[in-house]
Amino acid sequence: MASHMAFHPSNLDGDQKEDESFVYAGQLANSLVLPMALHIAIELDIFEILARAGPGAKLSPSHISAEMLTTNPEAPKMLDRILRMLASHSVLSCYAGADDAGSFQRLYALSPVSKHFVPDQDGASFRPMMALIQDKVSLASWSQLKDAILEGGIPFDRVHGMSTFEYLGMDPRFSKVFNTAMFNNATMIFKKIIESYKGFEALKQLVDVGGGLGGALHVITSKYPHIKGINFDLPHVIQQAPSYPGVEHVGGDMFTSIPKGDAIFMMGILHDWGDEQCLKLLKTAIQLLQMMGR
Repeated sequence: MASHMAFHPSNLDGDQKEDESFVYAGQLANSLVLPMALHIAIELDIFEILARAGPGAKLSPSHISAEMLTTNPEAPKMLDRILRMLASHSVLSCYAGADDAGSFQRLYALSPVSKHFVPDQDGASFRPMMALIQDKVSLASWSQLKDAILEGGIPFDRVHGMSTFEYLGMDPRFSKVFNTAMFNNATMIFKKIIESYKGFEALKQLVDVGGGLGGALHVITSKYPHIKGINFDLPHVIQQAPSYPGVEHVGGDMFTSIPKGDAIFMMGILHDWGDEQCLKLLKTAIQLLQMMGR
């Protein structure tokens, strides 16, 4: 599906390019509206309300607001504005309908996009990732991005006085938000990966460095139960990790040592660090694999 904010001017003439540029600039100026509206829809459980109504259900804003037990008489009208905007970005599907009096009303349904914000059969969705991105701790970092560029430093560190991973060890609430988001994200992505990737079949022991709560390894070992999974992360993260058949949780520091395995993988790790730390981590992993004859 093409993005509603994509800009492809190459096949346009001069006037059309200018018009497209003007419209696109206006979209960018208002681009914060979409993630905020999506966040509100998630917080209000709109996607779950539609999902509970059954496959293909089409609900009016009045029906949806009634499920929320709101006391605000203007809630249906306010919801309709938000839902209509989400539908314009294909987050929801919108249909023309009529109320009991025969007056026009819009009806809304889950789209192929919004279904990924509803927990699947394993309880995973992208909802927790949205909660992490919109959390007050995460949002505060943006206020320091300009000064970090001009003066140096890392935005998160400038705001909170410590690194992200130090902060996670100090704030149990945010740590839970972060780890839940990483778990769901890894679960969703690896369920897609193993549909076509066959590279895990020959492995006996697989190490996930920075594996969080073990979501990725749980998906892998569920399909390949002969694999022993080693989920490696900081001790305070491992303390929150649930038990899975075939997965051992190991706490430690990846810059000091990494558990042995036939293969090592890292998902969303290297982008957190500078070149020097990345090289150190990769060299440690390569040396370990060479020792294992890989």
